[in-house]
Amino acid sequence: MRFEFHPDALAEYEEAARHDAACQAGLEFRFITAIEHAIQLILDAPDRWSVFEEDIRRCLTRIFPYAILYTVEPDHVLIIAIMHSHREPGYWRKRVV
Repeated sequence: MRFEFHPDALAEYEEAARHDAACQAGLEFRFITAIEHAIQLILDAPDRWSVFEEDIRRCLTRIFPYAILYTVEPDHVLIIAIMHSHREPGYWRKRVV
């Protein structure tokens, strides 16, 4: 199965990696690895994670306080948000049509 990012989810993913890079050299690579690992787990078994809200599922990452919010579409997984756990809840709802 393939995946796609909602444009805002991709932007927040890139911003989080930049933020980590500014905090500590090499931290962004650990962050990217953690996100990519979680995405691969999602692709291996998209229904593994419970429904978070309506048809949105949530996969928590290891080490970093992030969750990947996604929907399972007929031919792909759509990543709605790469959400920091301490960020305002529900900010991503406007991305779901």
